[in-house]
Amino acid sequence: MAINKIHVRNFTVFEELEMAFANGVNVLIGTNGTGKTHLLKSMYAICEGLRSNNKTGYEVAQPYFSVDALNLMKDKEDLVKAATVDVEFVKDIQASYSIRQNTKTMPENFIYNRKQTKIKSIFIPAKEMLSHSKGFLALNNKYEIPFDKTYVDILTNAELPETREVSSLNETLLTKLSKVIDGQVTHENGKFYVVKTNGNKVEFPIEAEGFRKFGLLWKLIRNGLLEEGTVLFWDEPEANINPEILPVLVEVLLELQRKGVQIFIATHSYNLAKYFEVKRSDTDEVLYHHLFKTERGVKVESNTYFGELTNNPIINADAKLLDEVIEGNFDD
Repeated sequence: MAINKIHVRNFTVFEELEMAFANGVNVLIGTNGTGKTHLLKSMYAICEGLRSNNKTGYEVAQPYFSVDALNLMKDKEDLVKAATVDVEFVKDIQASYSIRQNTKTMPENFIYNRKQTKIKSIFIPAKEMLSHSKGFLALNNKYEIPFDKTYVDILTNAELPETREVSSLNETLLTKLSKVIDGQVTHENGKFYVVKTNGNKVEFPIEAEGFRKFGLLWKLIRNGLLEEGTVLFWDEPEANINPEILPVLVEVLLELQRKGVQIFIATHSYNLAKYFEVKRSDTDEVLYHHLFKTERGVKVESNTYFGELTNNPIINADAKLLDEVIEGNFDD
């Protein structure tokens, strides 16, 4: 079920921000500290709150940020002002959570206008976790360990059993991903492996990290978790991936959005962001969102074309490097 827009107030780096989204691929860019990951996590927390019917802001927000809920407030001095996150989905479904403090207690609210709404969502964190799977979930269930819930959730989803049947589209995507990792992913006795086409079984910790990300995507598709109506959040998917295979990743993600998966990506990669513009068809929905700092908190500019974003930090950084290369050559 697609997200139409988000409205945040007094939340982390945002004084007030409203963003409208595409039903397809949404690419978030911005310098460090502009709240890209915060937005992804807050929307994911809302989706998970709807799915599990959590009732409080603490239950929704704190597990995904691993901080006291009050630390999510931008202005902690105003005892009246709340930190709020409002998300609007298609079909007029709305959900929000708020965090407010006073002198004695910290009332929190999680409100949604349609009970029993099930939002299918997946969050892939920047840190690869499948190589740490052995005993992780059992340890997390018994002890309080310092990992936010996105890490727990992605391992839980990856360890789910595979579907009995695979659709023709998923079969095509799995084949494309298998070519990159030269095999398929399996989960045995608490560990993940890549079973290579030559029969060799490689444990995830010794597989190249860039290939592990493709392997995780292979497993999520094989488990039937990326299907029509799913919302996929992926923080810095380009990390540790060789630029020459980024086009394959973009092709797979564009195919998923054609299938009805809404996608949110936070990235610092020019190549990844630009490939969405180069490889999309006329019917694909791709929207770029540039988050930037102002005196009144972080604001956003959105555009369907990557190069038309004002003061695009990724393009500016590349242009600066090119200028320095040219100047260096002239100096020589």
